[in-house]
Amino acid sequence: MTKIIILGAHGQTARIVTDELLQNSDIELKLFLRNSNRLNQYQNNPRVELIEGDVLNTEQLAQAMQNVDLVYSNVGGVDLADQTKSIIKVMDQANQKRLIFISSLGAYHEVPGKFGEWNETAIASFLPGFRESAKLIEDSDLDYTMIRPAWMDNKDEIDYETTQKNEPFKGTEVSRKSIADFVIKLINNPQIHIGESVGLNKPNTDGDKPAWI
Repeated sequence: MTKIIILGAHGQTARIVTDELLQNSDIELKLFLRNSNRLNQYQNNPRVELIEGDVLNTEQLAQAMQNVDLVYSNVGGVDLADQTKSIIKVMDQANQKRLIFISSLGAYHEVPGKFGEWNETAIASFLPGFRESAKLIEDSDLDYTMIRPAWMDNKDEIDYETTQKNEPFKGTEVSRKSIADFVIKLINNPQIHIGESVGLNKPNTDGDKPAWI
């Protein structure tokens, strides 16, 4: 039986992944987050271990990362690079290799046109962290897959296409259910997309900014 740890488990996409895995697999989950009370609905589930901790606390993280087969990071924030350093350090110490990491569009200056210019301004405070994290992960010896979603919405749909690091980013938006679907495919088939940074977007959503803004 596979066991995975989800870092930043209270995030909206992470919660979709959690519910889907509990309903449609036998995978065991370690849910790591700063305030475990936020996920109390899982406290009596025999396949779930709730772990309260901070990714920046390497001792807490190392303890949590024991005996897992895969690490899925859903953490974020302006200190993402520091969190990424901690994750890589602890994965190396714990002899963990497989990492699924949520990054962002714009991590490689790959978003073209007016939307790219708008995106640079809209998430200006976060992009340095995404860019440094991408380099840290690529320079590591981890078996990683980075996911660079377009602007996320909560539509009840799974509809997405992918681009690679060396291709211009497509579209402006994507549903969290779509991102979760891709994450679950990686969890169920951990040998695919290793060493790749994959852009995710809903087809035919090109524009100067997401439709709802």
